[in-house]
This record gives sequence, structure tokens and C-alpha cells, in this order.
Amino acid sequence: MKRREFITLGSAVAAWPLAALHQAFAQQVGKIPRLGALVSASEPRPFADALRHGLQNLGYSEGRNITLDVRYTQGRSDLATQFATELVRSDVAMIVAHFTPAVRAAMAATKTIPIVMVAGAPLQSGFIKSLYEPGGNVTGLSAMDAELGGKRIQLLSDLIPKLACVGVLATTPTTDPFSRPFVADIQAAGSALNVRVAPVVASEI
Repeated sequence: MKRREFITLGSAVAAWPLAALHQAFAQQVGKIPRLGALVSASEPRPFADALRHGLQNLGYSEGRNITLDVRYTQGRSDLATQFATELVRSDVAMIVAHFTPAVRAAMAATKTIPIVMVAGAPLQSGFIKSLYEPGGNVTGLSAMDAELGGKRIQLLSDLIPKLACVGVLATTPTTDPFSRPFVADIQAAGSALNVRVAPVVASEI
């Protein structure tokens, strides 16, 4: 993970609606609140450290007033589905979903437990109604990674004046809904710059 992404994730925790966080934890009366985290990567991952740091800034620390259950999906959608179901069954107060596959798995597992997402394109992926009013049980932030795809093509074009073709590695939309807006933004930028974009799609990455 790049330094910019790590800083973004660390600040994202502190940017959650504080009232919603307290409300979710307050519902688990008589016991230490349990927070689930679904990470779309393999261990170790800086996201978990950033999450713990953000929670500490809000007054929550493991073993004192919160229990944190972090699950790593290793980038596999089947594990994301399995772990999301297990977190719901363990009666977590909230689920933090890291990246699009984890968000989708968490949303499929529960319609009532609050989900805080870190997603690349939540609006385009159909996770929320709008950035202003997400709706349902999902909130969080958009990393705007899809929108940055076009900027990457622009930078490549500036660095390589005779750039003619760019390959894009992505998953199928059924595996990861984020891949559709991600590839579409790059294709639009390529078309504007007369650069051919060649997507290479895999079912799992």
C-alpha cells in the first residue's frame, strides 16, 4: 500500500460519523462492543494498523472497551462471503469493509448491521444511492480510484509522447463491481488521447 493510501485510510476512521459509531456500540449493552473488519488482502496489511490508530483517536482500544475481529480475505471473493457471514453470526456491532469485494460481501450478509466502507467507486458500484444520502446500512468514503484512472493515462501520455496502447488488468464485474467504472474511466481517457486501451479480465486476482 502506498503512503498516500495509508494516510487516507488512517484518517478515514476518524472521519466516520461519530454519533453512528457510538450508537452502534451502545446497542451491545452489558458487554464490550465487538467490531468486525473485512480486509480484501493478505496479512499483514497496513489497513488494520490504520484502523486501530483511528479507533484509538476516538477513544476505543482493544481489550479495554472494544474487541476487534480482523479477517483477511486474501483477495478471494469466496472467503469474503464466508468471513462476512461469520462476522454477522458473531454479533458484531459494526463491520468495516476494506475495498469493493468486502463491501459487497458485507452488504449481502446483513441489512441491519452498520457497514463502514472503504470503496473505490461506491456510487458506480451500486452500493449507495448518492454520496450525499447513502441510504441503507452503509456509510464510509469513496477513494475515487476509478476517477484517477484517467489521470494515470494522462501521466503516461506525458511521459511517453508516442504512447499508443495501454494494457489494463482487472477482474470481471461479477467478481468485483469496481472493475467496471475503473476500466470505463481509463477507456474514456484513452479515447480522448488517441491511446488504445486493452483490458485483460480475470475472474480472480
